[in-house]
Amino acid sequence: MMTIAITAVSGHLGQAIARTLIDMPGIGPVVGLARTPAKASGLGIEVRPGDYTRPDQLKTSLAGVDTLLLVSGMDAPDARIQQHRNVIEAAKAAGVSKIVYTSIQGPETGTTFSPVVQSNRQTEADIRASGLAWAIGRNGIYIEPDIEYIDSYKARGEIANSAGDGKCGYTTRAELGHAYASLLTGAHLDGQTVNLHGEAITQTRLAALMNTAFGTQLVYRALTPAEYLADRTAELGEFLGSIIAGIYDGIRLGAYDNPSDFEAVTGRPHQDWAAYFRSLSS
Repeated sequence: MMTIAITAVSGHLGQAIARTLIDMPGIGPVVGLARTPAKASGLGIEVRPGDYTRPDQLKTSLAGVDTLLLVSGMDAPDARIQQHRNVIEAAKAAGVSKIVYTSIQGPETGTTFSPVVQSNRQTEADIRASGLAWAIGRNGIYIEPDIEYIDSYKARGEIANSAGDGKCGYTTRAELGHAYASLLTGAHLDGQTVNLHGEAITQTRLAALMNTAFGTQLVYRALTPAEYLADRTAELGEFLGSIIAGIYDGIRLGAYDNPSDFEAVTGRPHQDWAAYFRSLSS
């Protein structure tokens, strides 16, 4: 039975994927890698050191691993390219046979988020050139942050951003857990790049779904890109604020309104948004 390793297993996505794999029958050992292993101690699996900036540590921690999930890093674009290369090279040196990468959808040019998207595209190219078997998922936007932001939305009485009438292919970490478990354990999509998200919806539709779940009366208000960048930068700082603003500019430009491969990957449709939001109110 093959051993599967998951990097950044202390993070939300890494944990969702690990938990899905652990619950699957007939799966071999699941190993986690984390920069701080103690932060992932509650998963009930072996967790090894996995700092993307330490190639020798990565090579040691990947010993005996057959298939590796590389969770995209959170550093600045220029830094994360080399960090991902460290993981890829360590995997090759350790004898890993397949690598699966959690990439992203998004605007490759024209927004403040585009440098992050470009760095992911470079890692995709590095993986394709690695000589290993591979599969790449391009995630839609997580919907959970909107849920977590409900108190702020309530305080304002609105959802306000620069997405305009653009549609966004949202997803959840739990659904991505199922998708990546399929990519890790099956070979039918090896050598392919797939989009992973549910039905694409507008911000107006998102507000209506939030109202159903939380009994609110939110409305959507469109901001200009400059207004939203100023708003996000004031609250989150220049680096993160520009990333968030660029994501919503990408929604406005249609960068997240793409055909989804979720059903081809998992064998079932992505969770319906009406059902998802109903579950939040039950």
